[in-house]
Amino acid sequence: MYKLFSEWYKRKFSDPHAVTLVVILVSITLFITLFSNLLMPVFVAIALAFLLDLPVNKLVNNSMSRTSATIVVVITFVGFALLAAFGLLPLIWKQSSNLLQEVPHMVSLSQDYLMTLPEKYPDLVDVEQIKSIIAMIKNNFLQWGQVGLKGSLNAISDIVALLIYLILVPLMVFFFLKDKADLINSITFFLPKERRMANKVSNEMNQQILNYIRGKVIEIIIVGTSSTVAFMFLDLQYSLLLGVLVGLSVLVPYVGATVVTLPVMLVALFQFGFSSEFGYVMLAYGIIQAIDGNVIVPLLFSEAVNLHPVTIIIAVIFFGGMWGFWGVFFAIPLATLVKAVINAWPTIPDAEQKLIPETVAVSDDNDK
Repeated sequence: MYKLFSEWYKRKFSDPHAVTLVVILVSITLFITLFSNLLMPVFVAIALAFLLDLPVNKLVNNSMSRTSATIVVVITFVGFALLAAFGLLPLIWKQSSNLLQEVPHMVSLSQDYLMTLPEKYPDLVDVEQIKSIIAMIKNNFLQWGQVGLKGSLNAISDIVALLIYLILVPLMVFFFLKDKADLINSITFFLPKERRMANKVSNEMNQQILNYIRGKVIEIIIVGTSSTVAFMFLDLQYSLLLGVLVGLSVLVPYVGATVVTLPVMLVALFQFGFSSEFGYVMLAYGIIQAIDGNVIVPLLFSEAVNLHPVTIIIAVIFFGGMWGFWGVFFAIPLATLVKAVINAWPTIPDAEQKLIPETVAVSDDNDK
């Protein structure tokens, strides 16, 4: 057993560049795991810097200094963010509060409908079963209400964190973009010289993450806007709120679309009942999901689509459990990172090991 492990270790870790890559990956993982809560504004700023790096580079290529280009891009981004916040957030908040006020009425209608099932299907449904289901629903609503109350109390303390984000994040984004080359040189100064594999993987992942963040933002905007317009055209209540939820659902591949289907279906069902209008809403929603999965995602994430759906789901569960929202957001590029590391791992030592006995045998024949 020891011999097998020793041979495996020599084959896979005899290259110092491979050892450097492992040390760097383990160090980054431990650092993020230990300090993710403290450094979350830094990670948010890095993600935004990846998103805004492309327009800055385009302006620099058009004979503009990097400082001027960074100022223009950051001011434009902050301006659009403020317009979206002050324009959309009040409407979303209003629709959310109205929907919460409608929940008791929806629950009451659901109870009345469930109580009619024993009369319609006496052989399949029993009154006691319906009562137990209603009791379970009430208990779940009480638990959700307690969670919502705790969340609202915690939101008061989160206001301070939000103010920190609004001030520090734009400043960090500005300096990350303006001093990008200096910051990268400062980091590489402390790395070992034997980092050929690390450089190869980092160059590949730099482009991967840049394309992923930009593509994910574009996907959220397209899916959210098209869903909102479709719901408004079909006169569905809470269309803006539901459209935003559908747009944000693309952050979690496969799982997000499944989860957000429930509120869309319930709102349409309580508003229209089992009618043609309900069918139109679900048809429009299904068409948007089909276009997203079969057209938008392949166009924006052609390389990430090569990952098997099971691999993506496992990555969402694993990295989401480690790093929460950002682990879910970066699940696909992180899974691609693992794949890139496996593909870049050196195989030359195996070939060299096979050639050694042949070389020895030839030398022995010559001696004879």
